Formats: sequence, C-alpha cells, structure tokens
Amino acid sequence: MNIRTALLGFALVMIGGAAWCVDANGQLEDPALQARFESITKDLRCLVCQNESVADSNASLADDLRRQVREMLVAGKTDPQIFDYMTARYGEFVRYNPPLEAKTYLIWGAPFLLLLAGVGIVYRIMRVRSRMPIDDGMPDES
Repeated sequence: MNIRTALLGFALVMIGGAAWCVDANGQLEDPALQARFESITKDLRCLVCQNESVADSNASLADDLRRQVREMLVAGKTDPQIFDYMTARYGEFVRYNPPLEAKTYLIWGAPFLLLLAGVGIVYRIMRVRSRMPIDDGMPDES
C-alpha cells in the first residue's frame, strides 16, 4: 500500500465521521418539557465530539442521548435523576458543569489557587526589587 492510498483512506474516514446522522429532533408537546429538554441537552457533553453539547452535536451517540433524555422526561424523571443516570453511565465527563463536590474542589479551585500564587510571586519580586539599589547605568568618572 502506498502513501497516497493510505492518505486517501484516512481522508475518507475523517469525512465519513463528520457526516454522521442528524437528529430529527421532534418537539415535545409540552412547552415546559421542551424547555427542560433543551436545558438538559445543553448541559450534557457529547462524548464523541467532546467540545459540543449533546444539543449541538450531530453524532449518532448524541442522537441516542437526546432520545434517552426525551424518554426520561416523558416518563416523569426529574432533572437531577436524568443527570445522575447520565453521570453513572458515562462518568463525570458527560457533564459540562459538574457539581461542586469534595472530589471536584481541586478542579474548581485550581484556577483561583494559580491566580493567587501568581499574584504572590509578582508581589514578592516587586518587593525584593524595590529594596535593591538604583543603578544609573553610567560609569563613575573618577
């Protein structure tokens, strides 16, 4: 197999992956259920695309997840029950905004800790430099 055949095969696989089926996305009859459906699917991450919500993704897995959410809403499940089911089945990664729990404190707090550390480092450098003698950069003419 030559390199052109390999590249052509790779390109066909990539194009085929982008053209997965599109959800027919039937509307729910109850407007309140439809609003909950849209809210839930925007808060769930597509596990195939990983940078899109289930509501925005065209992947077949996202289509299945939308169908499952729709069925659970019609069955009378609450939003926390739906999120718990999805999290139990697919892990915390399926949630765009995971809840604040003991195991997620570091994830939620890391940006603030890094910012605080950066401010502390800048403050310390400025304090040390302010105590240093001023150098004019001109040699003595003695």
